[in-house]
Amino acid sequence: MSSRALIAGVTIAVATAVASFAVPARLQSQQSSNFSARVDLVSIAVTVADKRHRLITDLSPRDFAIYEDGKPQTLNAFAAGERSGPQLHVGVLLDVSGSQGLDLPFTQAASITFLKSLGDAAVDVTFVDFATDVRSGRYPQIDFPRLFQRIRGLKADGETALYDAVGLYLSAAGEQDGRKVMVLYTDGADTRSRLRLNELMDWLKASDSTVYTIGALENQPDLVRLEQRKILEQMAQATGGMAFFPSKVGDLDRIYEQIVGEVRAQYTIGYLSTNEKADGAWRKVEIKITRPDARSLRVRAREGYYAALKPSS
Repeated sequence: MSSRALIAGVTIAVATAVASFAVPARLQSQQSSNFSARVDLVSIAVTVADKRHRLITDLSPRDFAIYEDGKPQTLNAFAAGERSGPQLHVGVLLDVSGSQGLDLPFTQAASITFLKSLGDAAVDVTFVDFATDVRSGRYPQIDFPRLFQRIRGLKADGETALYDAVGLYLSAAGEQDGRKVMVLYTDGADTRSRLRLNELMDWLKASDSTVYTIGALENQPDLVRLEQRKILEQMAQATGGMAFFPSKVGDLDRIYEQIVGEVRAQYTIGYLSTNEKADGAWRKVEIKITRPDARSLRVRAREGYYAALKPSS
């Protein structure tokens, strides 16, 4: 079975409450027409930093080279930063399983601080809290006070349906147009999900969301901690994001601040693939920097995408 067929066939049995919303007109106008003009445009969010992890924000279109399956592509759309690119949708996933009992008040406050620090950069936020069950809601900016109230009212209890939570978010994000960033906080390994890890990884590869994972794993046994660290790193790497592993819950504010900086510094580049086959195949994408100091720079972007699949007659 192909990855695309596998992903389409996944069913997640979770408790879901999705809020209805409308995008404010003033935020819709921020979306770049370059990215909305062509539906077959391959759009990729790119983060560039130097060896000291300082974000590079002064690049221009001529500084990027794009390759698909090793073949050079022509850049057709470019946006730098939060204002000139496609509208931004943010997902926040918060572990509220029983092990979160003592730390939950701090993680709640850190999540709210993170959301407030986004300002009006995000059109809306999809918030997912997960334990034994998974609950999801989408909130436009006008409803952020209601979202903050929901976060403050969370209680810690139950197991950890981590993979189901990510799968539920990706399913909803697949229906959104624009730039998508997902931030996940968890303090343990999955103990409950129906979605399997290999299915989730295929789904992540097929998505166009940039995923940031935060694993507070210090209280886990060594073997569990090492395995979960590897999984969270793989989830982030597949999408061009980053994984963070705080040694204490007090580090959360700093990590969320770093993620906000990355979101604001992202480039969005788009191209029309020279491969016109609608075969549903995986296509590897590589982004390179062409500036003289390119060797000192590090590029993060999703590893590729699945081509469109022509319906069978």
